Amino acid sequence: MRLLKVATCNLNQWAMDFDTNLRNIKESISRAKEAGAVIRIGPELEITGYGCEDHFLEQDTVTHAWECLKDILLGDWTENILCSIGMPIIHGGVRYNCQVFCLNRRILMIRPKMCLANDGNYREFRWFSAWTPKDKLIEFQIPIDISESLSQQSVPFGYGYIQLLDVSIAAETCEELFTANGPRIALALNGVEIFTNASGSHHQLRKLNLRMDAIRNATRFCGGVYVYSNHQGCDGGRLYYDGCSCIAINGDIVAQGSQFSLKDVEVSTAIVDLDAVSSYRGSISSFREQASHQEEVPSIKAQYRLCHSFNLGFVPSMPIEVRYHCPEEEIALGPSCWLWDYLRRSGASGFLLPLSGGADSSSVAAIVGCMSQLVIKGVFYVHVNAISGFFMLVFLLEDANMTYSSMLSFVKDWIGLLCGVSDRKNIQEDGDEQVKADALRIGLYKNGEIPTDSKEFAKRIFYTVYMGSENSSEVTRSRAKILADEIGSWHLNVDIDGVISALLSLFQTLTGKCLRYKVDGGSNTENLALQNIQARVRMVLAFMLASLMPWVHSKPGFFLVLGSSNVDEGLRGYLTKYDCSSADINPIGSVSKQDLRSFLRWASIHLHYTSLAEVEAAPPTAELEPIRSDYNQLDEVDMGMTYEELSIYGRLRKIFRCGPVSMFQNLCHKWCGRLTPSEVAEKVKHFFKYYSINRHKMTVLTPSYHAESYSPEDNRFDLRQFLYNSRWPYQFRKIDELVQEVSDQRTARFPEGLEDLDTDSASGSGTGVVAAGSSNPNAGI
Repeated sequence: MRLLKVATCNLNQWAMDFDTNLRNIKESISRAKEAGAVIRIGPELEITGYGCEDHFLEQDTVTHAWECLKDILLGDWTENILCSIGMPIIHGGVRYNCQVFCLNRRILMIRPKMCLANDGNYREFRWFSAWTPKDKLIEFQIPIDISESLSQQSVPFGYGYIQLLDVSIAAETCEELFTANGPRIALALNGVEIFTNASGSHHQLRKLNLRMDAIRNATRFCGGVYVYSNHQGCDGGRLYYDGCSCIAINGDIVAQGSQFSLKDVEVSTAIVDLDAVSSYRGSISSFREQASHQEEVPSIKAQYRLCHSFNLGFVPSMPIEVRYHCPEEEIALGPSCWLWDYLRRSGASGFLLPLSGGADSSSVAAIVGCMSQLVIKGVFYVHVNAISGFFMLVFLLEDANMTYSSMLSFVKDWIGLLCGVSDRKNIQEDGDEQVKADALRIGLYKNGEIPTDSKEFAKRIFYTVYMGSENSSEVTRSRAKILADEIGSWHLNVDIDGVISALLSLFQTLTGKCLRYKVDGGSNTENLALQNIQARVRMVLAFMLASLMPWVHSKPGFFLVLGSSNVDEGLRGYLTKYDCSSADINPIGSVSKQDLRSFLRWASIHLHYTSLAEVEAAPPTAELEPIRSDYNQLDEVDMGMTYEELSIYGRLRKIFRCGPVSMFQNLCHKWCGRLTPSEVAEKVKHFFKYYSINRHKMTVLTPSYHAESYSPEDNRFDLRQFLYNSRWPYQFRKIDELVQEVSDQRTARFPEGLEDLDTDSASGSGTGVVAAGSSNPNAGI
């Protein structure tokens, strides 16, 4: 047997914060060495942070990365452990995204990335070039000030692998895992046994299974050990990198890190048997045949041994079942961790949320409540060992027959109750000192105080405010208050009618005109203006309270204002520009209304915020118009489309790249038998009319947590114009022509056996059949 222990890690890096990043790298190496690992893999661009973006164009960024690498190599960090460290490197005036392999204070090889990510949220070609030569390794001259310190002038640079005395190892980087002809194929056929992948992969709802399947398949077909490392956390932008570093061998996952965590460093290890790789490959005749005439890949030799022989105390790690979160858990945990990173790194003292009692703002409140629960778990379990020891001693004295497991179970239940932690299965027994330090600082705990209750902690860092008007109902006012009490926020109830009256009085003085709502005989223009005044007053008041309420309560700093518009409303433009959708950050801005309603049902049970069940059951309403016996404002009526339809339009527009004509054609197939082509045409025209009229609102959309593949976020994900001809004359004319070509609109039906195109389906990739995929939440992942 050839046994060795490998380590991978989740690191919560912060773009351009070299001190924090270097500290996390060193800590991960230390933990890997303590665990007995001889190979340690870190995330992509871990020294700088992945999200530096145009800072990568600055010479300083590359220089500082080299300085940090020098710091690592001058210490004993790489003694007897092969480390792969990610950083940008300039060669020949060209900037590359590289993995640097280091062992025993020397650089063995530099591997530049060959396949760059350049779609969706990624713009790697803006900052880096792809390395294309495959026939040789070149000699890279190490910068002079670094080489003098290391007593090493050059290092092999390019595509290839490292052949040690008893193992061969090579690198892939993030995107290369997902390409059709990944580098690992040729490398495996050349006998490489261990593949590393340094990644910067962000969270998206329902995406993890795709990544884990790719990792398993990477070694299922070619054999080998695959060691995957990822960032975890908010490194300064809209993305949350969702960790889940893992180790696979011959298609089996043998180690998996957490997907969501407040920790800065998490290390996972596994013992692998490389003879199992050789045996697996040798059993596949097609692999042997292809390997026998595979072109040779360049390599370097390193005279080091890493493997152990057979040892009863050194047992290969067993396969494990991959852990997945349901989408509702992902909505709870991902944005919670993202908010915590933003809060602790921004210098803010807490959050302020305009809480209307509706589904969207209640979802945001529940996410902050979940964040508070996670913080308490992270803080309190710094002390859990002492508490557990005390209880177990008591039990041993009182009941010698009680088992260890039953004692531990009782302790977990008791601690969960004390902490306000609702789900015992999520309790972690290894607390984090950094989480504790951040919680004490942000919560202003003094004189040895420690946060032990999520509601008490929320009271210190979370303000909610219900801003009611004459159009608000007692039902939503009551729901907001009850939810605030369940979470523990400092809740304010504010009447904004006086401010609105003052503005209307000013307008009447200036113009002599008195505005009326539509239900009272006013025009559409008046009706819209009266709604917008209420919405914008709330935004101004929210920012005023966020800046002054800490001062009122003798607290330092400021509060961040949280937004609560969802992805569907952004797509349709169903929001007032510069209303409460305008905030500092928005944790649900890329989550669909349908997913949020599922989350509310889940959170009412699992987060123990029972009032959310009533919130979810209520029909969505903006409460900006007067309530009459024969009229009640409803969102879907205002929009002229349902939230379910909006999700379909969003997927067709973004994921399936449909313009008005192709959207019409696909929806004719999807809704055939339910709607005539002319009815479909009217729906498509209505959507594109309001989408284009309101597209300008996306240019000022609050920075939002990215979670959905059809997000209309204008800054970097959905790059389109914001001034349209909203009549779409050519496209709409083509739709009308197609409608005319259909001879029998009312009797058109599906061909037999295809009646289920209009059913919701989460099966398959969602990208094979456009009409069916438009309802599939997995589409576009």
